[in-house]
Formats: sequence, C-alpha cells, structure tokens
Amino acid sequence: MARDTALQARAARTGETVFSIYSWCRPTLSFGRNQPASGLYDVGKLRIAGIDVVRRPTGGRAILHHREVTYSVTAPVRDAAPLRETYSRINRILQMGLSQLGVSVEPVSRSLSTRTPGVRSCFETPGEGELVAHGSKLVGSAQWRDDRALLQHGSILVNDDQSTLPIFAAGAQAMRESIPAPATLYALLGRSPDANEVASAMFDAVRSLEDEDATSLDEGDVRDEMLEHVPHFLDEDWTWRR
Repeated sequence: MARDTALQARAARTGETVFSIYSWCRPTLSFGRNQPASGLYDVGKLRIAGIDVVRRPTGGRAILHHREVTYSVTAPVRDAAPLRETYSRINRILQMGLSQLGVSVEPVSRSLSTRTPGVRSCFETPGEGELVAHGSKLVGSAQWRDDRALLQHGSILVNDDQSTLPIFAAGAQAMRESIPAPATLYALLGRSPDANEVASAMFDAVRSLEDEDATSLDEGDVRDEMLEHVPHFLDEDWTWRR
C-alpha cells in the first residue's frame, strides 16, 4: 500500500502512468478506505490464522490477499478524465490480458445489490463496471483520486478463499454471514496461473492498447518514497479507524 501511494505521488509529479501486478508474501486482509471494520472483525481470530491486516487508500470492501493476484494503476489526472472513463480504459487492459490467458470477462452495466456493513467480501456481488465471468465476479476494483493523480486497485481471484471471511467476524455475526462463491481463474482454466504469468499477459495488453514502448520500472526509483509511507499503513489508528 505504501508503494502504491508513492507511485500515485510520483504520477502527480512526473505525469507517468504505472501498471503493476503483484502478490503478497503473507495472507493479508485489506479493508477499503472507508469500510467499517472496527468491531466487525475478531482481531484474535485473524492473528491465530496468521493473517495480517491493512487498510487500503482505495475504496471498496474487504479482500483476503492470498490466492489472488493484485493489480494497481497510478496515473496523472491533469486532463480531468471522468472516473468512469479511466475505469473503462483500465478494464480494457484487464479484459485483453485475461483473454490472453484464456478467460473471457465482461463489465457489469449496473450494481446488482446495495451493500451493507458486515464481513462480506468485496467479491460478494459485482458493482457497476466490475468484471465478471459467467455472471460471477472475477475482478474487484476501486479507484481513489485527488486533483493531481489517481490510484486504482484491483484483485484477480486465482482460487476462492474470500468465502472464508465470515469465520473472522466478531461475535454472533459469524453465524449470520454467507458469501456466494465468486469466479476464479482455477475454476475457469482448470489450473492456477501465478503472478508472473498474469503480469506477462497484462503487460502485453498495456503495450498493445496503450504504449508499445512501455518499459519496466526500477523498484529502486520509488523505494525511498515508499518507505516514508510505511508508518501510515502500520498505524492501527488508520487500520481500525472505522
């Protein structure tokens, strides 16, 4: 999260757009920027399960980052492109990349339900513009922007462990929550592609749709600024602020 925040600041300064694909070294539950979480999740259960917790700078609902691949996009917004336009532009990259892997997805034209506070996953139901396969959500995405740059986060499910989130609920809520099974790359392909394979397909799509001369970012270029943001995302006052 610190790295993506640093890349958003970099986009505001330099005008660069960066498309990233990554996985997580430990199972981590991430909350959306304004998602209620305090009192809804049992911190003790999460610690016993070895699951870290972080709050994203982007919106949306909880995601368990483990058997999935995460993407982020940072870009300047000096041209004041509407959120819907940038969302669709990023979707085209995701659709082409997933197609290269052998998966066909399409964006949802409108949100299918009203989401209420609870421990249900981001993958419970698709929101407007999110990508589904055979009607089930495969990619969850959310965008945050200020007047200079945007950051869009998303998660592409490889296998389903999102449905386990109710077991980490506080109190009796764990008995009340249930989550419909989302789409997964494993179910659609019969295998589990790793982050490198997904990254290769997505970067091919970036070069095909956006910039044929796109190059890789040297992680050292953003490391110092990333480290400046780390304390913020380690601060439990931020993580459990709602």
